Amino acid sequence: MNRFKQLLNSFGPAIIVAAVVLGPGSILTSSKVGAQFGYPAIVAIVLAVVLMFGMVALAGRIGVIYDDSPCDQLARRLGRPAAVVVGVIVFGLVAIFQFSNNVAIVAGIAPLFESEDFSLMDGATPAIILISFNALVIFCLYWKRYLYQSIESLMKILIGLMVVAFLVNFVVVFSSPQKYVPVESTQVPDMMVLLGLMGTTFSVGGAFYQAYLVKEKGWKLLDTGRGLKDSALSISVMGLLTIVILMTATRVFYGWPEPVALGNVGEVAVQLQPLFGSWAKVIFCLGIFAGAFSSFLVNALIGGTVFSDSLGTGSRLGEGWTLRLTTVALLSGMVVALLTLSDKDSTVNLIIFAQALTVLGIPALAAALLYLGTRPDLTGERKVPAWIINLGWAGLVVAVALAIRTTIAVLDKLGL
Repeated sequence: MNRFKQLLNSFGPAIIVAAVVLGPGSILTSSKVGAQFGYPAIVAIVLAVVLMFGMVALAGRIGVIYDDSPCDQLARRLGRPAAVVVGVIVFGLVAIFQFSNNVAIVAGIAPLFESEDFSLMDGATPAIILISFNALVIFCLYWKRYLYQSIESLMKILIGLMVVAFLVNFVVVFSSPQKYVPVESTQVPDMMVLLGLMGTTFSVGGAFYQAYLVKEKGWKLLDTGRGLKDSALSISVMGLLTIVILMTATRVFYGWPEPVALGNVGEVAVQLQPLFGSWAKVIFCLGIFAGAFSSFLVNALIGGTVFSDSLGTGSRLGEGWTLRLTTVALLSGMVVALLTLSDKDSTVNLIIFAQALTVLGIPALAAALLYLGTRPDLTGERKVPAWIINLGWAGLVVAVALAIRTTIAVLDKLGL
């Protein structure tokens, strides 16, 4: 029991970042990547996890070596407009993620109530659900006095539940005989899906927030070793869970005699059939809902906090402008989701498309972190280790490549 408690205490701010990354978009996208690309896609996840660890470690160092916030440092060194650009980029990325979280809230529970005569996606029901849910989250946002402690504890619980559920299902799936003979697919895999997975796993926007979380935690330079352990542990759990979901989907879907579309949550839920039988859809949909909830509030907080900081109006979780802009982020995601929920047959595709678009803002955030981490005045114990900087540069190169490839893919999707 003591060892388990010590392990639990090893998780700190980075577990919140991992919970944001392990949202519904990541779960749905990794399932679809497994169905289309199979096991070779694991290489892409491993690469993204290593780069994500480097960025989280870099942001964590920046959070403890500077007395003020990242955007205040950018404003002091490059001018306030440079900080505002970073704030706008993060807020835009958050709005895109928040849209997918809203879509997943309804998509996660809709299959549980569908019948021949009724669908939760019909009429005004989705709007009522989303408005009610967002209202509840906003109420909790203003009601909770010690927000950081509550969020960290909740994320540990939700991540633990997801790990247990998907890991047990993974074991059962691979210990059971495959029910079909895999055939070579003639369908060309959709690169947008793979880019979406890279975008969710290598989330520099989430990593950027680590600099703020370590300050909320109260960590100083003496805690740098603890911060590295926290980053390695949390990001590894995130990566392993993503791989488990991908491998499970590969085992169940890849090489089916007929191509698998996975156009809705109910179809993806089939991967839980070996463990839960007729309860597969129920368990998977609840997992999607839990994933959405785990990243819902924190994702909006990232946008509200960084944007407020970039404007010079504060960067602490409980401050007025941070709360107000977080509320704006929540409402923005809800409005966009309400406008798109009418296309219920392409819910998964909408989420994947949104996740892929997030890649476009990553290079600027990676460059900002590298700029702050390589200043000449950082000497002695304040100097960021070379291996972290090198991982950061590698992340920037990959981020630029992903942005270019995503731009081409999006233009192709739009027929331009």
